Amino acid sequence: MRTSRVSQETAKLVHAISPPKRQTRSSLAASALRNFSYSDNRVAPEPGDDSSLSSANTEDIEDLIEPLAKKRRRNSETPTTSISSVSTTKRIKKEVTVKTEIPATKAKNTSSKQRRQPAKKIKREDGSIEVQPPSNWETMYDIVKKMRAANPTAPVDTMGCADLHWRTSPPKEQRFHTLVALMLSSQTKDTVTAVVMQRLHTELGPEVEQTSTTVSPSKNFIKKEEYDDTDGIKLGSTKTGSTLTVQNIIAVSPERLNQIIWAVGFHNNKTKYIKQAAEILRDQYDSDIPATPEELMKLPGVGPKMAYLCMSAAWGKHEGIGVDVHVHRITNLWGWHVTKNPEETRMALQSWLPRDKWHEINKLLVGLGQTACLPVGRKCGECDLAGTGLCKSEIRGMLVKTKREVKEEAKVKIEAV
Repeated sequence: MRTSRVSQETAKLVHAISPPKRQTRSSLAASALRNFSYSDNRVAPEPGDDSSLSSANTEDIEDLIEPLAKKRRRNSETPTTSISSVSTTKRIKKEVTVKTEIPATKAKNTSSKQRRQPAKKIKREDGSIEVQPPSNWETMYDIVKKMRAANPTAPVDTMGCADLHWRTSPPKEQRFHTLVALMLSSQTKDTVTAVVMQRLHTELGPEVEQTSTTVSPSKNFIKKEEYDDTDGIKLGSTKTGSTLTVQNIIAVSPERLNQIIWAVGFHNNKTKYIKQAAEILRDQYDSDIPATPEELMKLPGVGPKMAYLCMSAAWGKHEGIGVDVHVHRITNLWGWHVTKNPEETRMALQSWLPRDKWHEINKLLVGLGQTACLPVGRKCGECDLAGTGLCKSEIRGMLVKTKREVKEEAKVKIEAV
């Protein structure tokens, strides 16, 4: 039965719009045959018939439903794409937000927590540079000063280089004694330096009998009891003057001088430096020491630390800060600055520390380094800065009992028994 062209086009359109059925090989073959039969039996359109679907291009049915299919595809795909893009965008924004919020939180916590700041350089409008002192430095300084004054038991308190001159000697010789003590003190404990200085005060000069002494292979032969700090005289000695003079240093043989100062560190080099310095003092300064740190540093074996300490102790002039390993180490532990060597520490301290404290800070911090803030095994529990939050490198929970506390506890236990 032959159907009209309109019905055929309508059937094809309905078939295309309807949900696709599962196609098998047999159905595909039958469809191909029907299409072939349909194309052969197609009737030519009548002229002027615009309402018929035959006026459309019928090469492919998908061309007829393309606008509808594409519209459906866009409507169905657009929400998915937009949702995925929106979710991706939200995820990216969320990640960006998290990354930008973390530093803000840290900054907030940092600002809320008060932390001490080291010394800072501030440039003024006129181009000059002003150094701002570290925060709370005065509080720390006063605490340590009171603590050291209440318990002056450090070796530097009684056997420092400023106290090793012979008290009955003329001022010129006393200044020379201070210089020699500082030259001997490098890489040497104060107790050893004090005993060696005592030997120089009593065993130099032609009037002293040069007896051969056997040097012990160990440096432990030095005893603290050999030195009496109250009057500066070797125990058992009745001598009223010191033999440590520029003339006697020049006259003594290098071997004999090296034998006397053998206990100090680098005694071979120090023997050479002391003899060379004595000759320079005799020829250029009338057997006295120079009165400026620059001229002192020209002497062999004398550096900035010795020069500025000698100016303070011998001449009473505070031209600079004497920075040794204790001052360099402790000020860095406190967070006052970050320096690599004692010379950098000296320049940093002199840029902001008041001048009236230049002469005392060395003895103050050296004593602290010898008693509580040791280079190895710091006793933070014995320092008055413990628990204040001022010391940047405090070892918390490290309360060390003093000898007095141990004795008191032992006494209580004995009484209880």
